Amino acid sequence: MVNHQEMSLGSPAGPGHTLAVASARGLPLRTRTAIAAGRLAAAASRLSKLGNGGVIGGRAALMLDPDALRRLGQGRKVVLVTGTNGKTTTSLMISRLLETLGPVAANGDGANMPDGVLSALAKRPDAPYAVLEVDETYVPWVAERIQPACLVLLNLSRDQLDRVGEVRATERELRAAITRLPDTTVIANCDDTLVTSAALGASRAVWVSAGQEWRDDSASCARCGQAIRHEGSHWSCVCGFSRPEPAWSLVDKNLVAADGSTIPLELQLPGRANAANAAIALATAAELGVPPELAADRLRSITNVAGRYRRVNVDGHAVRLLLAKNPAGWNETLPMLDQGVPVVIAVNSQEADGRDTSWLWDVPFERLRGRSVVASGERATDVAVRLTYAEVPHITLKDPLDALQGIESSEVDLVANYTAFRDVNARLRA
Repeated sequence: MVNHQEMSLGSPAGPGHTLAVASARGLPLRTRTAIAAGRLAAAASRLSKLGNGGVIGGRAALMLDPDALRRLGQGRKVVLVTGTNGKTTTSLMISRLLETLGPVAANGDGANMPDGVLSALAKRPDAPYAVLEVDETYVPWVAERIQPACLVLLNLSRDQLDRVGEVRATERELRAAITRLPDTTVIANCDDTLVTSAALGASRAVWVSAGQEWRDDSASCARCGQAIRHEGSHWSCVCGFSRPEPAWSLVDKNLVAADGSTIPLELQLPGRANAANAAIALATAAELGVPPELAADRLRSITNVAGRYRRVNVDGHAVRLLLAKNPAGWNETLPMLDQGVPVVIAVNSQEADGRDTSWLWDVPFERLRGRSVVASGERATDVAVRLTYAEVPHITLKDPLDALQGIESSEVDLVANYTAFRDVNARLRA
């Protein structure tokens, strides 16, 4: 059994609020040894410039102690955040909000598989709170071991078909996992029919109307297969499956509570999707005791997320970095692009991206007609073919930073998928 120490916190939860926290000193010798080995592996990875060490460190620790994740999760209030898009942003937002209550362990680097989750917990073994983004396919495994206080469900759509598979299979797995979490509160986007279906079995659900622009993967009911009918913000199926009444609603970039009170978001992050992420983050934080007005004020200070949305000067160009890795993500990103500004598209197909690039054909690249566009990345040719069929004039240069050389405009939007974004970000920070 793991020993615990009591950590006193001064917080909005009330004076004298205490929370049992798993002490690093109280962990079994095997777990402490595994954590130490993981830190050495991570340090070696950083020294050899192979990565930041988050994944390899967690992998080494799990090999030495397969039960390390359960032990490191004990005694904390843990929030798991999952969904196809928005995990990193929403996790950062929730972490910032829970910092008003006490120290928070988080995997802010986006390492969202079990290795990265364990590394985040091991880095801060005494933090009373943890906010962990988790790849949707690993949620059942991670949640079974950690038994989170809250599980946040953002959205579900097709992503990495060769690795993840069909999105409805993911919904069924999440639905089954949630029924095995009797003490977990699920915060779910009730405008997403697949998310709602997965969350219906929760012992307690907090429904948030955060909007859902992309419906191509949820036109039919997850319960019976019949067509979903949409009437304004409401949706329903003939089988009786329908949109729950939300406790919180995103209305014109304001968060409206069920009692009618309104909280202006006024975010510095662009786009409807980030307002949706903020709405769900505020609802989650309120569930854990953070006053919504205080929470909204803290979110207004966020200007970028792991390098996303920041502007970088590259050879005289003000380059804005954006991430879009699947059709739903591109559907939200395209409206953020500045009119008249050239666009560099960088697409890779490494393991972390998914090898299959057929998703490019579901992105409405036709919206880029009339702009200066460059196809780049490891799969620059695939992007170029798709742009050709979209009747978007373009040039093709494999290296996205080299692509900037031939652009005359002082401003450029560079949109990349996962590893392409990671690589560009790393090169610009070097």
